[in-house]
Amino acid sequence: MKKLLSKIFSRLVVTVFLMLVQVAVLVLGIWKLNEKFYFVYALLTLLDIVLVIYINSQDENPSYKLSWIMLISIIPVFGGLTYLYLKIQFSRKIFIKAQERSTEYGNNYLHQSTDTQILLENENPGMSNLSKYVLNVSAYPVYNNTKVKYYSVGELQFEDMVAELKKAEKFIFMEYFIISAGYMFDTIAEILKQKAKEGVEIRVMYDGVGTQINMPEKYFRELSECGIKCKIFNPFRPFLSSVQNNRDHRKILVIDGHTAFNGGTNLADEYINRKERFGHWKDTALMIKGDAVWNLTVMFLQLWEIDEPVLCNYLEFIPKYNVKGNFANDGFVQPFSDSPLDDEHIGELVYMDIINNSQKYLYITTPYLIPDNELLTSLKLSAKKGVDVRIITPHIPDKWYAYVIAWTYYPELIKAGVKIYEYTPGFIHAKNFVSDDNIGVVGTINLDYRSLYLHFECATILYKNSAVKDIKNDFIETQERSQLITLKDCSGRPLKNKIAGYILRMFAPLL
Repeated sequence: MKKLLSKIFSRLVVTVFLMLVQVAVLVLGIWKLNEKFYFVYALLTLLDIVLVIYINSQDENPSYKLSWIMLISIIPVFGGLTYLYLKIQFSRKIFIKAQERSTEYGNNYLHQSTDTQILLENENPGMSNLSKYVLNVSAYPVYNNTKVKYYSVGELQFEDMVAELKKAEKFIFMEYFIISAGYMFDTIAEILKQKAKEGVEIRVMYDGVGTQINMPEKYFRELSECGIKCKIFNPFRPFLSSVQNNRDHRKILVIDGHTAFNGGTNLADEYINRKERFGHWKDTALMIKGDAVWNLTVMFLQLWEIDEPVLCNYLEFIPKYNVKGNFANDGFVQPFSDSPLDDEHIGELVYMDIINNSQKYLYITTPYLIPDNELLTSLKLSAKKGVDVRIITPHIPDKWYAYVIAWTYYPELIKAGVKIYEYTPGFIHAKNFVSDDNIGVVGTINLDYRSLYLHFECATILYKNSAVKDIKNDFIETQERSQLITLKDCSGRPLKNKIAGYILRMFAPLL
């Protein structure tokens, strides 16, 4: 009974209940108004017409606009008021202003080396153009004095994370979407506590939905009592707000400014396969050593200080020494961040540039295959041009609705020549792009609307780096443990799954 009561009155259940109450009150209020005042219904219908015209005129993704127009058409009054309510919220405007302030401040500490830029341009003008795009819209430079190590599974990354954390002397910055109690976090927490005793400055930031709702506060309270700074990014509160959509989906660990980790793995036991949730959990990540770590240091501070009244001096976190070794000939590395609060969808456009410029092959791993029309068109065009396009998705999904939607894209991709595989041992959470033996991307950006448009994301672009070969080899090995999806498989799907998939696909941008 005690366990049952604790579940019933858990933070998650209470939060969901309070939000459902708000929705119910809103629906009931609209229904009562319509019942008593016909002119109110007429005015709201007129409002819906105006909103549809307004939405259609906006410079936004067509799929996103279509989903809202359909919702307003199917549920006229409620759909229109919901859109208006989310659009005009004052809290969102405050959130955007705060983020712009910290981003502009942090950008002052980012500077592109002219020598590196010229070197890349001489190496490959096409890659140089993509690098310049990222630099121009996000201020994150490209570096060449950097070494990268690729991890094909989370448990291998975890071993090096532990080893590198133990070496920390000055500071540790950690930023994760999900932090869960268990072996992985407990191991790291003990190291953090010890390092705090040694005088190392430690900051831990976690998301208000990914972590706050499910993780007991006592874990972070214990860290705080040890002198570790803990912060919730965009705390989740039980009221309807569009700001709640903008989650911090990034995964960043920076140690002393010279070593960093970036990729798909969160701090939870399933990511290192100490707990089984959806079969074998396959994820990928990078360890970065050298100059490119500065991009990740800056992007952490920019989000950490989004609500700070006084912004710090970033120069305090520039490493006083470089990691030993000459990395100048190991290609180019460019970590970057993508914000949902501006009009530049960097993650999607980086992906599209790689798709459009692939000549021999393009290998992609993604947990969610819900591309918008632009990505879908680019993938099909690339395959029709003769590029060997292959995509690996999970066979055991973590979200049933994302899985049934993904299957609606399979037939048209396969018909265009794209090869779709499902990772049969379990769930693949890796977000990797690799093409033509010279360019790769590893990070947090999924091929779905939430990652491409609604979340704070980050990734690392690799040009002619030795890790690119490792990414390719890992894909080939993973493909051998995956099953090829055929048109026969698509047509043989249960009718209920097909119907559910196509209905949900219409509203995918809003999910």
